[in-house]
Amino acid sequence: MTAAVEPTLTKALLADTTTVRLRPRYEGSNICTWIGFKHVNYLVEEAVLIHFAHCGMPARLLYEEYGLGLDVVGLDSRILHAFHLDDEAEAEVVPDTSPDDDTLGFKVTLRVDRDGSTLKAVTSKVRVSLRADTYLGRPTEIPGELARFTVGRLGAHRRAAEAARGAAAAAPAAAAAPAAAAAPAAAAAPVADAAPVAGRDEAAVLAALTEGRNAHAWKWNISYPSCHFTERLQMDGYLRLMEEAKDRFVRDRGISIKTLLDERQWIPVVPHSAIDIVDEALMEEDLYTVYTVEEIYKNFTYTSRMDCYVVRDGRLALTATGRIVHGYALIENRRDWHLVPFDRRVLDALGGKPDGS
Repeated sequence: MTAAVEPTLTKALLADTTTVRLRPRYEGSNICTWIGFKHVNYLVEEAVLIHFAHCGMPARLLYEEYGLGLDVVGLDSRILHAFHLDDEAEAEVVPDTSPDDDTLGFKVTLRVDRDGSTLKAVTSKVRVSLRADTYLGRPTEIPGELARFTVGRLGAHRRAAEAARGAAAAAPAAAAAPAAAAAPAAAAAPVADAAPVAGRDEAAVLAALTEGRNAHAWKWNISYPSCHFTERLQMDGYLRLMEEAKDRFVRDRGISIKTLLDERQWIPVVPHSAIDIVDEALMEEDLYTVYTVEEIYKNFTYTSRMDCYVVRDGRLALTATGRIVHGYALIENRRDWHLVPFDRRVLDALGGKPDGS
C-alpha cells in the first residue's frame, strides 16, 4: 500500500490561524467618520490575502509561478459594530475548508477596541477558488495539492452545489430538508436566469428583468478598474455594484441618500451582506444589474437582492447573486448615531410607490 503524501504547500493554508492588524481605507469614510460596508468587506478580503501570503502562497506567486488567479467567489459578512475612520482592527482568519469542498473556506473575525474593551465587530465567511489562467497561454504545471481547488471557470462550486441540491430534491423529503436548510442565503436561482433576449433592445431587457418585481435595473459596460487577472470582474467590483444598486434604487423612489441626509440626517446602515459569484463576467461585456427589495422587517430593516447578468448566446446568464440588509440611522453628532424606524414615506417608497407618498 502506498503511503499518503503529506501536504506541504497547503498544510498551513488549511490549518493555521492568521492574525493581523488592519486599518480601513480613507476612501470608505463617506458620511462623518463611519466606514461603509464595502470597505469593511475590503478588510475581510485583505485579511484572507495576508493569510495566503503568511502561508507561503501569496496571490502574486500563485499567478506568476502556477498561472492561478486567486478569486474570492463567496463573501457573507455580518457587521455587529460600526467601524470608524482610523480604527485599527484585529483580523483573525481561521481555515474552514471541509474535506469534500472544492473551494477554500475561511472564517474571518474583525475585532475593534472600544472604551477599553475589545468587541467582535465583524464575522464573515469567505470562499476562494483558484482560477487557471489561459489568457496568456497554457499555464505551468499545477501542484497536485492545489488541483482540488483549481477551476477552469469561476462558478464551478455553485454548479456543483446546484447539482447536489437537485439530487437531494429527488431523495426522500426527510433527507432533502437538511440540505435545503444548509443552502446559503444568496443561492436561490432568480426567475430571469436564462431568459431569451435576442432581438430585444436595452429598454425591453430592463423591463423584462423588473416586470412584476419591486426592483430597479440598469446596464453597465464592465470597465477594467473593476476587473483583475486581465479579463474578469472581481469580487470587489460586485461590492461596488451592490452599493451603487442601493443608491440607484432609493433615488428612483424619491428618497435618495442626499435627500434623507438633508431633510432628516438619516444615513443607510448595513448589518449583513452576501455575494456569490456563479459565473464569469468579462471586461467590456454589458452587465445587467437588478436590485429587488424582497422583505421589510418590523419597519427597521429591509432585505434586497442583487442579481447580475451578461448576455450569452442570446440569453441572460447569471454571473453573481447576493443579498444585503439595510436600515436607517439618525446622525446625532459627529461621533454617534442610532437606528430609527421607517415612517410611512420611506415604507411606501421601499414597498413600491416611486413618489414615496
